Amino acid sequence: MQIKTLILGAGAAGMMCAAHAGGDCLVVDHAKNPGEKIRISGGGRCNFTNMYATPENYISQNPHFCKSAMARYTQWDFIDLVTRHGIAWHEKTLGQLFCDDSARQIVAMLVKELRDAGADLWLQTSVVDVRHGAGGYTVRLEREGKPITVTAQNLVLATGGKSIPKMGATGLAYDIAQQFDLSVLDTRPGLVPFTFGAERFKPLAGVALPARLSNARASFDEALLFTHRGLSGPAVLQISSYWHEGEEITAHLLPDFDLFSALRDQRQQSGRKDLTTELARHLPARLVEDLAADGSLKGRLADQSDAALQALCDRLHNWRLKPTGTEGYRTAEVTLGGIDTDALSSRTMEAKAQPGLYAIGEAVDVTGWLGGYNFQWAWASGFAAGQAIATSA
Repeated sequence: MQIKTLILGAGAAGMMCAAHAGGDCLVVDHAKNPGEKIRISGGGRCNFTNMYATPENYISQNPHFCKSAMARYTQWDFIDLVTRHGIAWHEKTLGQLFCDDSARQIVAMLVKELRDAGADLWLQTSVVDVRHGAGGYTVRLEREGKPITVTAQNLVLATGGKSIPKMGATGLAYDIAQQFDLSVLDTRPGLVPFTFGAERFKPLAGVALPARLSNARASFDEALLFTHRGLSGPAVLQISSYWHEGEEITAHLLPDFDLFSALRDQRQQSGRKDLTTELARHLPARLVEDLAADGSLKGRLADQSDAALQALCDRLHNWRLKPTGTEGYRTAEVTLGGIDTDALSSRTMEAKAQPGLYAIGEAVDVTGWLGGYNFQWAWASGFAAGQAIATSA
């Protein structure tokens, strides 16, 4: 079988690329259904983009790499596509856009787009071997137990990263990239919960509150959630992408609330109240109990000097925590690192030294924040490669 373009991976980036690659295109995936990560995202409603997506919301060894693709296919372009397909959507928070009904609508939209563009989709198809020669890329596939050899002028790596292996995630894109001498940067889990030893936060499992989590590289104000194994919630997932093993993070509890003034005012009005009782008006009661376990939160409000109240607030605003690790690729939403952007054209996603080889989406060293940013990179990079392929000889 001979075609112009073979796309490995029927995820967000791969299907987007196929929709714009100009036909004579085949998309293959080992899964039973296309777009499985789309289907499970956003609690089944798919946080498909973010109204505020800019290159500053992405992590990469080359922070400028994503600018070209994102300028040519913006969040507004994808919103327009969704609207044209009659998919109702809403903003949840912080520019995060979700389907009103189901993430399956986004999958169905992409499948229709690629098929309307003249592309084929093969599922339950595995890649056995990839070679390159005078005739292009020769890829041996296995489909429903039968061997098939496909020769293609263009080969697109859109198989994603290592996150969520239970859905079949592998390092296939990295292996093929290295086979053709493309540099692959070290990978690690991103947007992932932290773990702590000795069941440190098990008594607080389920407790949530607003917080500012920060380190030397970044700071995020969102919800913090205590779990049986450690910390999760949007603020934790965000800062995890900027964290390296062995480092501390700082939690600023109640970042938008003047706790010192509130405690001082209550000391004047209700000095007989126990300090922990007053704290429990502003913080979850179970968290107050945990903080008081070392005996540092004793006495009535009237017994607390300004200095003591300030010291308490400083403790809550500068709570230093040292995770033992993360939950790993098992629960990570994305993979940091991957195919080195220095090996790719930022305009076309094509390998500079390997004509006809493209890499898009999560397989590339471009990782977005939580909140629809990674899907926007998938749409933008897929569009860039598709357009380049469509206009190539």
